[in-house]
Amino acid sequence: MRIAVVGVGAMGSVYAALLADAGNDVSVVDVSPAQVSAIRRDGLRVNGASGDRVVRVHATHDPREIGPVDLVVIATKAMHVRDAATAGSPLLGPDTVVLSIQNGIGGPDAAAEVLGAERILVGVAGGFGASLVAPGHAHHHGLELVRLGELEGPVTPRVERVAETWRAAGFTVATFDDVGTLVWEKLVCNVAFSGPCAVLDATIGGVLASDDAWSVAASCATEAYEVAVASGIALGFDDPVAYVRTFGEAIAGARPSLAQDLRAGRPSEIDAINGAIPPRAARVGLTAPANAAVVGLVRALEAGAGLAATRA
Repeated sequence: MRIAVVGVGAMGSVYAALLADAGNDVSVVDVSPAQVSAIRRDGLRVNGASGDRVVRVHATHDPREIGPVDLVVIATKAMHVRDAATAGSPLLGPDTVVLSIQNGIGGPDAAAEVLGAERILVGVAGGFGASLVAPGHAHHHGLELVRLGELEGPVTPRVERVAETWRAAGFTVATFDDVGTLVWEKLVCNVAFSGPCAVLDATIGGVLASDDAWSVAASCATEAYEVAVASGIALGFDDPVAYVRTFGEAIAGARPSLAQDLRAGRPSEIDAINGAIPPRAARVGLTAPANAAVVGLVRALEAGAGLAATRA
């Protein structure tokens, strides 16, 4: 399969490297001069739970150098999806499928607004704990599960074709009819660790090891779970605290991408993760004080670092 990965941060690098190593024709697009230069010079290195590999892929800032592909994987943060989808239009042919795979809420919808809902598949990746070690080099603590579905409607043959391509590359993949379930099951985990780890500058294991930090994380997860249930979303578990702890223990050494961004002085995607809970809580007659407090603290830290954080 001819594949273009747009956004090769930590997770995008894992996707691109494993897919290329499995024999697919993979190109990568990124706005970072350091990332593109390193991949062109030394190849793309990914090590961790999947092993240690260096692959050669075509790396560029300009999608026009690549042209139409079979599958576009948008692996940017949620707040950058709209720009990535717009810039990525040269990658589209008549039958090109676009897989939008982000943390939080809103990424696939933004891609659909730009490229059309009929092209969009939704991906939810969990249990990877990925980070960039250096330009052109990513590490991941786990290789748990990639869940795929249509933006609207049940699983289709094209979802299964994409799933088989990813399985052949070593990913564990499951397909689902109800994409809302996919997004919210991951979001419950994201809100538990993304904001709290960012505020504390801690790993997931650090939050799990502190009774006080875990109390906040568990409260964030419980609020998200209650909002999902009240919104009619059928989740695959009924104990969010146990579910999130099991998720976190598998990648305890990881630092969520939101925490990595805050540490590096980059704008974070807090609005698509913890920040998504309070407004949705209000719509169903609930409140989300733990998530609201975490959002306020992250924004204060961003402001203290002199960031003009962009809001989706």
